[in-house]
Amino acid sequence: MLKSFSRSVHRTTWRFVRCAVVPLALVCQIAFAASSRGEDAAPTSSVTATAATAATKPAAKPAGIRNVIIMIGDGMGPQQVGMLTQYARHAPGSQVPHRKAAIERLLAEGTVAIVNNQPHGALVVDSAAAATQLATGELAGSEMIGANYRGERVENIVEAAHRVGKSAGLVTDTRITHATPAGFAAHQANRESENEIALDYLDNKVDVLMGGGIRNWVPEAVNDRNSPTYAALMQMTGGAYPATSRRRDNRNLLLEARGDYKLVFDRNALEKVTDGKVIGIFADSELNDALEDAATAANPQRTEPTHVEMVGKAIELLDKNPKGFFLMVEGGQIDWAGHNNDAGVLLHELLDFDAAVRLVYEWAKDRDDTLVIVTADHETGSFGFSYAGRPLPESTKLEGDLFAGVPFEPAFNYAPPELLDQIFAQKKSYFTMMAEFDALPPKEKTAERLMQIVNDSSAFKIALDDAVNVLARERNKNYVAGHPYMNTETVPKIDDFEPFYVYGENLRMNLLGRALADQQHVTWGAGTHSSTPVILGALGPDHAAKRFGGMLHSTDVGKRMIELITAEPAQAPATAVGASASR
Repeated sequence: MLKSFSRSVHRTTWRFVRCAVVPLALVCQIAFAASSRGEDAAPTSSVTATAATAATKPAAKPAGIRNVIIMIGDGMGPQQVGMLTQYARHAPGSQVPHRKAAIERLLAEGTVAIVNNQPHGALVVDSAAAATQLATGELAGSEMIGANYRGERVENIVEAAHRVGKSAGLVTDTRITHATPAGFAAHQANRESENEIALDYLDNKVDVLMGGGIRNWVPEAVNDRNSPTYAALMQMTGGAYPATSRRRDNRNLLLEARGDYKLVFDRNALEKVTDGKVIGIFADSELNDALEDAATAANPQRTEPTHVEMVGKAIELLDKNPKGFFLMVEGGQIDWAGHNNDAGVLLHELLDFDAAVRLVYEWAKDRDDTLVIVTADHETGSFGFSYAGRPLPESTKLEGDLFAGVPFEPAFNYAPPELLDQIFAQKKSYFTMMAEFDALPPKEKTAERLMQIVNDSSAFKIALDDAVNVLARERNKNYVAGHPYMNTETVPKIDDFEPFYVYGENLRMNLLGRALADQQHVTWGAGTHSSTPVILGALGPDHAAKRFGGMLHSTDVGKRMIELITAEPAQAPATAVGASASR
């Protein structure tokens, strides 16, 4: 199983109680009709219609703002935010400063909304349509980039910012041409057109691009490691990492960009850049996952920048434009952990994203010229913690008068906080575990060896029967010849709700997630997205932040961001008095 395939199709099960997601799903159903068209919805109230008719002059255009920063935890539903804040507050070994997640702090101090995200003609959104709706304020169709649901190219917020002389940047821990960043600066019929998305970025002159995915920028000849083309690429990148190509031509977009951009390929080069337009591509495909980041964080030889380092540098560069800037930051591998039902990596990805939120919060909190929005595009995995029938907790004695002579003896196991430390202690992702297994000689690919690999990397242990189940196969009921993901005739065997597990060999990770879920008190509902509304927090001047409260649709968020970034600021830009962006 190739790393690039497995992670790119997103790194889960109905047999568990789904109490974590039902209430918000109900909210989604209630609000669907009202928000399905966002701010395009026709008025249904006679009072509203009368008021509109009676208006004698148009309302004053709202004041704008210098900077808009949106931070998207891809796949980060309310349940995932709950996991983050519970770890921060309640894990005995919490690593979060002051035991308070930055996201929680921003939500407490800012304006809060619940955001529906369904695209045109569907209940569940993919990342391409979700990003397009956030970036354009227009309803999109599934999997399209930078177009409305009629298939028409529409202006995105990067183009809107450029229209008024501002700078714009995109930062992600996935490929820079992946669906979420693409929705903010490209126009393609389908998210899979990543080679063309890279060209769109150059045409749109995006000022700062940082992430992974050099494979969509370099010529096909790079795939021959003995070719002069590959040698020239290694000279250009300083051999920062091995590279491949997904292009089917001999265009080198990096050479085409070199006249307009500074190109950087490792952490040290990024650190030295102080101005100008920058393309930073730090991996062949996606960047390291958060567990890999944690393992190398203190290594002085580390070449790949962290999320925090990329975001800090992006703000430093973009802020040099006196007119202001727009910045999109994605925590993309939260989504992949959800797709793979990997609770340990999910927690670490949330913490990694929260560290970037903390940096931005500290930079923006004392400014009156910047709006910071933290939200998600959708929820992934139908994740949650749940209580269980075993093992039952032991009875204890309480000091309170109500329990004089009466034991404290709950009827169920409500999941002790210590579980959070055990989840945090995971050493490798399920993806890495399965990659190690796949690299073994054929004779060593046994259930016993898989059990050893998993148990060496997790505080929770699987039994031999669990390993056997992970390796079991069946006919692929979703088989479609030529399909990009469902084109194998057999797949790992899912016993229930198998239509919602669609990513081929990645299903082994879903099965591994099921095998460990009982011990983790974790419930998974699917290997895909859910329709659960997401949380949004907005921090900034009242005239800007308070526009993002209540029950919204993602198109409402997009419209209002574009209005704010393009309108005249309410007052002259203020000087930052908070922490510097490079801190």
